[in-house]
Amino acid sequence: MAKSKLRVAAYCRVSTDKNDQANSLISQRKYFADYITHHEDWCLNNVYFDEGISGTQTKKRAGFNAMVEEAMQGRIDLILTKEVCRFARNTVDTLSYTRKLKDKGVGVVFTIDNIDTRDSDGELRLTIMASIAQEESRKTSERVKWGQKRRMEQGIVFGRDLIGYTVRNGVLVINQEEVPVVRAIFHKYTNEGKGTHVIARELSGEGLHPKRARLWSATVILRVLRNEKYVGDLCQKKTFTPNYLTHAKKYNRGYEEMVYLKNHHEPIIDRDLWNRTQEELLRRAPTDEMKSQYSNRYWCSGKLYCGICGQRYVRRTKKLKNGTTYKAWRCYAAANHGTSKVLESRESIGCDNGSINERALLTCMHYCLCQLQANQKELKKEILHEIKAVKGITEKQLDTKGITEKMKNLNAKKRKAIDLMLDGLISKADLQEQANWYDGQLAELSEILSNSQGRDKAQAKQADVFEQCITALDEIMAFGETNQSLYREILDKAVIYHGNTVDVWLKCVPFGMKLSLHSYGKNEGYITDILAMEVIEKS
Repeated sequence: MAKSKLRVAAYCRVSTDKNDQANSLISQRKYFADYITHHEDWCLNNVYFDEGISGTQTKKRAGFNAMVEEAMQGRIDLILTKEVCRFARNTVDTLSYTRKLKDKGVGVVFTIDNIDTRDSDGELRLTIMASIAQEESRKTSERVKWGQKRRMEQGIVFGRDLIGYTVRNGVLVINQEEVPVVRAIFHKYTNEGKGTHVIARELSGEGLHPKRARLWSATVILRVLRNEKYVGDLCQKKTFTPNYLTHAKKYNRGYEEMVYLKNHHEPIIDRDLWNRTQEELLRRAPTDEMKSQYSNRYWCSGKLYCGICGQRYVRRTKKLKNGTTYKAWRCYAAANHGTSKVLESRESIGCDNGSINERALLTCMHYCLCQLQANQKELKKEILHEIKAVKGITEKQLDTKGITEKMKNLNAKKRKAIDLMLDGLISKADLQEQANWYDGQLAELSEILSNSQGRDKAQAKQADVFEQCITALDEIMAFGETNQSLYREILDKAVIYHGNTVDVWLKCVPFGMKLSLHSYGKNEGYITDILAMEVIEKS
């Protein structure tokens, strides 16, 4: 019986889409086709490739991901690639995917590096070569960044076209057709005193369209008013790449030195109008009082943060088909720019974090407080004891019935003493002395009894106050799930992560709580359960 042939696939990649690299791609595909054909026990399955894609990550490498998927489904027995750096420049990705493939019985052969993951020392040699490839990628990234900054200092423009300008070979060239739009925006805002929303509406009404955005908006207008290019200056490195493996862009808020060149190119507006515009922008900027008023609009306003990008969460509402209002909170970056993306200008915008409905947040707060009030009875007892001490409340009651009985007995003894004197058993002087003593005792008891009536009224009033304290304390401790006023006061902040995970931090509590949520039932307004809780330390 003839032995079945190994189904062999090949993978090749070039990091740019220039013509010379495209020729390299063609030569690599031919190389693997010939290489596989020369092995009698191999049969060519397919040649997978990626063009113009970096090897530091696998997310956008369609050819690579398709090959791995085919292998995991059992359609490939062996994968060929020339070098480790062609497979991946990220050590973690290299080892992760080769182990994943090996578990499925699929080997990877690096022909030039002479590494076969099926060999006993294959992974050790692969780790060394992958680390070298990753380090080379890091050095390349540093060299590219250094070279780009030198070119920026020389005035070379890195970026894309914008309203009023076209970028040609690193030079800003004025687009005369769009110049009137730019000048109109500055004139309307600074000279006519119009707002950004009004300007956006007027431009849309005139049938004009922004450069890249779908519609004019206040945000688009503000970007124009704040862009230094219109006065002839050039500021670059507004964004930077902190990690050469992920290529994710971040706004440069002092992390790296920017390159600012004054009078770099031909301006569209004069510097006087530019300066007055910047002053007007500053004058119209919302004050701290206005920001505070807006941030306190809802019970958790300004207290919800995104666990991915760090932006605050903002409130969003929409009407459901059943007529109810759905209230949710969403990351500001995602709400304004959608999912995470890198623009042609290398600016990173958007966020991939999801939204969280308000009912889920209320459930989280209710759950946290329930965890803190497990010893509610002991806590209530301590609070009531302190209230009694402060108010001077005593529960000791005067025995008025005993005093009345005692006075009755004294009067009876007094009458008996008189009978003894009449019978001649005691003298008149002894009777007088005994009667005076009885009268003194009766006077003291009568005064005590009289004063007790005033004390009873005071005690009754104290008892009434104490009952009010108990009622108020019961209301506080038996809070409802929607007690938003209470939640506003005790919530410090909450951080929302992927996978329905929320970190809740309460004021005056030396720890936080990580909650895992389960939401279900859209028609019921997303009822939420707490699946698990973990106590986390406060940093």
